Amino acid sequence: MSDRKVLPSRKWRIAGVAAAVVTAGLLYPAPRAEAQSCAAVEVVVARGTQEPGYLGSAVGDPLFAALRERLPVGVAGYRVNYPADLTDVYSVGAGSADLVAHMASRVAACPAQRFVLAGYSQGAAVVHTALGTGVTADVPGGVRLSGDLGDRVVAVLLFGDPMRLGGWSVPGPYLGRTGNWCAPGDPVCAGGLDPAAHVVAYGDSIRAAANFTADRL
Repeated sequence: MSDRKVLPSRKWRIAGVAAAVVTAGLLYPAPRAEAQSCAAVEVVVARGTQEPGYLGSAVGDPLFAALRERLPVGVAGYRVNYPADLTDVYSVGAGSADLVAHMASRVAACPAQRFVLAGYSQGAAVVHTALGTGVTADVPGGVRLSGDLGDRVVAVLLFGDPMRLGGWSVPGPYLGRTGNWCAPGDPVCAGGLDPAAHVVAYGDSIRAAANFTADRL
């Protein structure tokens, strides 16, 4: 299967339109700033296209809250710094570069820290790129995790993942640590016809993702 068939621009536009209509009513309080402390686990989140909220109102913010409640260790959060813009061909690559650089800096400061990587919609593509999923090989500016950093990943949590529509999954070493949730009817990950499913249907997956992560600590 070619990369061009997996990542058609039409699907990315659907993802952008859906993520852009997340309502303000879904907003959650921003996680407390803990980047300078050495929490046992840091949740690194790549939000969806133009998604509001700190880590992302549809997935990241509620996921962070659920993980803090569910995990028996200290948890910090980090928002991947990237454009989250479908009109920017360097957006996904920039996200992967920031994700990898941030993890490297945190490991230097906190040698025992482990990570949960989460991505929603375009953010899932950022995570795939950092992990080295084959279809992302030609992403402009893409940066991959080294083996040492990859070993520190406790769990990978993907929601509304556009790579799933093309039949792509994370590289083998991460398969047992990856949960991938796709709502019925979601046009981005399931090829469905309900754009609203891509925006509002993932609340029910948050608890499952938190339990999935706890089982892998």
